[in-house]
Amino acid sequence: MGSGEGHFCIELENGTKLGLEKEPKTVAIEDAVRVLLQGLGEDINRDGIKKTPFRVAKALRDGTRGYEQKVKDIVQGALFPEVGVGLHAGGAGGLVIVRDLDFFSYCESCLLPFQVKCHVGYVPSGQRVLGLSKLSRVADIFAKRLQDPQRLADEVCSALHLGINPAGVAVVLQCLHIPFPNPESVSHQGWIKVLVSSGSGVFENENAEAWGDYTGLLKFRGVTVEKIPTRDTMRKSWCPSHGSSEAVAANPGMVAAVASILGSLGENPLRKELEETPGHFVRWLMNFQNAKLNGFTCGIKTLVKPKGECSHNHQQMHSELNLSFWSQCEHHLLPFHGVVHIGYLCPEGFKPIDKSLLQSIVHFYGFKLQVQERLTRQIAETVSSISGCDTMVVVEAYHTCMISRGIEKFGSNTATIAVLGRFSVDPAARAVFLERIPKSATSGIL
Repeated sequence: MGSGEGHFCIELENGTKLGLEKEPKTVAIEDAVRVLLQGLGEDINRDGIKKTPFRVAKALRDGTRGYEQKVKDIVQGALFPEVGVGLHAGGAGGLVIVRDLDFFSYCESCLLPFQVKCHVGYVPSGQRVLGLSKLSRVADIFAKRLQDPQRLADEVCSALHLGINPAGVAVVLQCLHIPFPNPESVSHQGWIKVLVSSGSGVFENENAEAWGDYTGLLKFRGVTVEKIPTRDTMRKSWCPSHGSSEAVAANPGMVAAVASILGSLGENPLRKELEETPGHFVRWLMNFQNAKLNGFTCGIKTLVKPKGECSHNHQQMHSELNLSFWSQCEHHLLPFHGVVHIGYLCPEGFKPIDKSLLQSIVHFYGFKLQVQERLTRQIAETVSSISGCDTMVVVEAYHTCMISRGIEKFGSNTATIAVLGRFSVDPAARAVFLERIPKSATSGIL
């Protein structure tokens, strides 16, 4: 498979090759995505949206490519003889562990990506060792499927044990799930974090002595395995879609479209764990339906009017920093989130804009199908319009479409700027505002 858009190639049984965009599964997903976009009230022929169905299909198929991969194709020929490794009296070689492998997987309960930091180890047997990169590649096969954390750990552990026949395998996963933000509230829930483990052979018993070395090596990375919850507790506390009480009416056509996507990815939509997934995903998506301002502009001038006499000869800089937001990338239907920093220059004596109003502006423009550049510009134009002030806006965001697909640049952060009035011609004013912005936090990143 190539990395360029539209250049994937599928070979049929008769030898005919089809580009990904013409492959039947891709076409079926594209048709389903058009139903979802129309359900959101979007114009599927709009320039920014026109290619979204293919982009989403490509991202989903790439993100679930593990269904078409086999462990034996990776480990065959990758076991190498190494004298002195394994469990034996007086032996010098033992546990091998690869830490901090970063993956994204799709949550089987809501179809949203979740982040995984994987630590996988094994104790060799038969004086053979596995090429280290193969541990990562085997884990990636199962990450690139619809998953929940515990099953992912169990499947990686089982596959390695069967594939290389070691004395034992141990897997620990740190997983991070996106919260379900509430479009009716400017405050947002925290991220959901879980720690899960799985062991086989000498690691099968969670109290086994072999875990001592393994957990000791993980402590160097700040991972405390003793805090791992029980399996039942993990399932109840994992995906926030289970506890979502928002009464968003699920469109039957949209639900059916998501179910068809699951089938096109190689899953059984009737599998117990997937029965409610289409409804959960539709409820998430409907958060970003085009909405009206609901009285947002009523009395806006009175909220920002001057207090007493204003001096137009001198300007003061006001700022509000770290206003949080959630949004949905209109190119891939994947979430992005971050913070907005707003600065504005106004005459002395001008009443500063209330923080709650600025947060409401950010919130309103965030809960749409968006691109970050447009979001930044819209916030700046609105703040300038309601206040009459020269305005500068900086948006910092983490994009799921940058880290769960394609180049998979974990930890990457995108910053955009919009400037109006004096900020557009005065580098010194821009520099003063930029100096006020605090060091970026890493919310939502493992």
